[in-house]
Amino acid sequence: MAREVPDIPDDSVFLAFQAQCESDEGWTCYYNKPGIGVWMKPPSGKTCLVHTVKGRMTFPDVPAETVYDVLHDTDYRKKWDLNMIETRDIARLSVNADVGYYSWKCPKPVKNRDVVTLRSWLILPDCYMIINFSVKHSMYPPRRDLVRAVSFLAGYLIKINGSTSCTLTYLAQVDPRGSLPKWVVNKSSQYLAPKILRKLHKACLQYPAWKKKNNPEFKPWLNPEQNTLPRISLNELSLQRAESLEHVDESQVCEDKEDRKDSDEEEGKMAKR
Repeated sequence: MAREVPDIPDDSVFLAFQAQCESDEGWTCYYNKPGIGVWMKPPSGKTCLVHTVKGRMTFPDVPAETVYDVLHDTDYRKKWDLNMIETRDIARLSVNADVGYYSWKCPKPVKNRDVVTLRSWLILPDCYMIINFSVKHSMYPPRRDLVRAVSFLAGYLIKINGSTSCTLTYLAQVDPRGSLPKWVVNKSSQYLAPKILRKLHKACLQYPAWKKKNNPEFKPWLNPEQNTLPRISLNELSLQRAESLEHVDESQVCEDKEDRKDSDEEEGKMAKR
């Protein structure tokens, strides 16, 4: 397969992403509570069986720019993202695009995951957007102790509601790979999205006080002249296709889950006797 060099998203990509975030067509609601909702959309093609998940939450007490800063600030993420193993900004591509690495913990006995992504961002008068997708970088090949996931598209839309409030929409189609059944992946996304949004809201409330004590003027996502990352060319990257990754056998995980389910059901029956 020929190597596919990625493109830095242009305005049309961001506007298409925003349209997906704001559209109701084709989405099914799976979670609806005051101020927060989760929707799922089935894949349009046959190459990927993973649904796209969309979560939306109103932050009545957090300015949009604070949410934007929290999503960019990798130093702060180490403080609030307890599932994270490692995060690293690898290199910059332009004033509004970079390449990064992120790895995270999964519930045992599922193997932990990691991903390498091209990330880009855009600020408009009424909103902020951050989007990413998976790429290959020669210095960050798949590791034997982790399963390399694939982000087809993931990102955030932060709509400004006022000087101290905003609405955050999280949208993602991410294949964790391995051999986990796709229905398990899709089902898990429905329950994880609200938790992610609530955790992020709490992190945003605590960010101003933390940032005041931790290099408060350093925000390279707003001030490109502060960015000291090495610069690389797009030609040093290639798109990460899911089918090119090694298959990781996690069938035992599914068997263990079924065994636990059968055991729980049997215990339930015994309790009723």
